[in-house]
Amino acid sequence: MNTTVQKHLTLENVHVNYQTRSGNVQAVRGVTLDLLAGESLALIGESGSGKTTLGLSIVKLLVDTATVAPGKIIYRRDNQEIDVLALRGNQLREFRWRDCAMVFQSALNAFNPVLRVWEQALDTAQSHGWNDRQAVRERFLELLRYVQLDPNRVINAYPHELSGGMRQRTLLALSLLLEPTILILDEPTTALDILTQRTIIDLLRQIKNEKNITMIFISHDLAIAAELANRVATMYAGRVVELGGVEDIFYRPRHPYTMGLIRAVPTVTGGFEELFSIPGSPPDLINLPSGCPFHPRCSFATSQCQTEEPPLIQITPSQASACWHWQEVEIELQNKPLRVKK
Repeated sequence: MNTTVQKHLTLENVHVNYQTRSGNVQAVRGVTLDLLAGESLALIGESGSGKTTLGLSIVKLLVDTATVAPGKIIYRRDNQEIDVLALRGNQLREFRWRDCAMVFQSALNAFNPVLRVWEQALDTAQSHGWNDRQAVRERFLELLRYVQLDPNRVINAYPHELSGGMRQRTLLALSLLLEPTILILDEPTTALDILTQRTIIDLLRQIKNEKNITMIFISHDLAIAAELANRVATMYAGRVVELGGVEDIFYRPRHPYTMGLIRAVPTVTGGFEELFSIPGSPPDLINLPSGCPFHPRCSFATSQCQTEEPPLIQITPSQASACWHWQEVEIELQNKPLRVKK
């Protein structure tokens, strides 16, 4: 048995709830995942499906009104198992950025607007006990060069003096400063022009190949998942409803929601008449529908779907689906194969 590839991060039955005036928001419901060392996992789904909340729960950056319970998040380092949810104080600070870094969706909001880029890099290093200013500066200049920026210009700039693409790459360089082993990227190409998106995607692929960092991509852009991920997890109403390899998910999905997401993406050669839209809207996470939360929008739904929520079951060695009718989805795709965007 090959034991060279170890489980790097494990999520066991993770639930995240937000307490609001309107009620309890069930943002994440029972997510169980294993992430292998050096692997890239993409979390896809509509807005409000729980992707970002799941990412924030891993680095313990949820708001005070959020509760992670029940559930476990286990990080493995040097043959040790670390209970992330139990980390406090210096141990938590060490885990963030040094072990696991997160690149947030809005790069401008992630920076302090009144501090130069260099001051923010130095503050990050010093908060983790790295006080050699010259060594930090040389390392950060090297990383800015690595992400294809003019290091001498960027390091002394204020965030507002940089374009959106430059800020995104600067934030990426900052996330690599302490050499983390896990990198979480929340919508890394949102609000960027198409050429800058291409630059970011190529850069992320380079980081993946050269630094062997374990990555989690949070995105509604399926092209990013197709290009950068080894596995894909589809999330809906706070749950992982399908999990599999990239080829499985994009060519042989076994959940109606995943199939709908892929059919909603236009292909280069396809006509607009071929576009498919998933009817309805995502459910209210305070008052979820009975049974499968997707059943009000699903063409395969039956009375069983209205009363029983399907578990995530393994249907092949590399693919799992939470659907009572995954075999019918398989039959439909045999009759009408997906035309995946390339």
